[in-house]
Amino acid sequence: MSEHPSPYASAQAPVRVRIPHLQQMKAAGHKWTMLTAYDMYSAAIFEEAGIPVLLVGDSASNNVFGNTSTLAVTVDELLPLVRAVSRSTRRALVIADLPFGSYQASAEQCLHTAVRFMKEAGAHAVKLEGGIEMVPQVQKLATSGIPVMAHIGFTPQMEHQLGGYRVQGRGEDAQRLIDSAQALEAAGAFAILIEMVPAEVGRAITEAIAIPTVGIGAGPHCDAQVLVWQDMAGLRDGQLPRFVKQYADLRAVLRGAAMAFAEEVQAGAFPGPEHGF
Repeated sequence: MSEHPSPYASAQAPVRVRIPHLQQMKAAGHKWTMLTAYDMYSAAIFEEAGIPVLLVGDSASNNVFGNTSTLAVTVDELLPLVRAVSRSTRRALVIADLPFGSYQASAEQCLHTAVRFMKEAGAHAVKLEGGIEMVPQVQKLATSGIPVMAHIGFTPQMEHQLGGYRVQGRGEDAQRLIDSAQALEAAGAFAILIEMVPAEVGRAITEAIAIPTVGIGAGPHCDAQVLVWQDMAGLRDGQLPRFVKQYADLRAVLRGAAMAFAEEVQAGAFPGPEHGF
């Protein structure tokens, strides 16, 4: 049990976590968590566990659809996943990722895409990647009543331009990230996700802005932390990023359950009399 549990994990929790609640937690020094979710069962379980924010990430491209990067997933593929998560939760704030190519062209394109996630899928907020160049998009959404989380540091949608999965913000580049965070805050972002930067850069950004920061490979000083749930729960195999901690081995659990099922069927032990009519 955490020494400082989320104030929204109790029976007295508000019906729905809202943007001001996240700001209040930052002001009070309460760390909070965000997990990805792509279906009704994971969403409901994480909400029961007291996770206040769920991200329907473009990481579904890798973790649901079997692609090798986030670039391939489309708006039409993500919409039903967001809809499933939003329908399956009562309290968690549900954020929809805007996929590659759906918002970069203009602020108007960004607004059109975000409106689809809000109207068609029931998202409560959206997330987009990029620094100062995304200020017009953030301003357009914020002034249109759509809460937007920004994402700086390593931005997976730009992996080819960045030369692969590389730590960002080293040396003089740290100031660029701080400037980007401040510009995005001024544009109206309600929070900023910071990915794969040195811990001290994560601290500097968190101290430089009044809105919450969400870290993933950005050190312990961010206001919140996020992980892809399949990484966190040990469903994924292969080499994991350095910033991931596995809290379970669900891959072994599911494999064992499937093997036991197969063995019982082959042996004639299932179904038994109690499973029939």
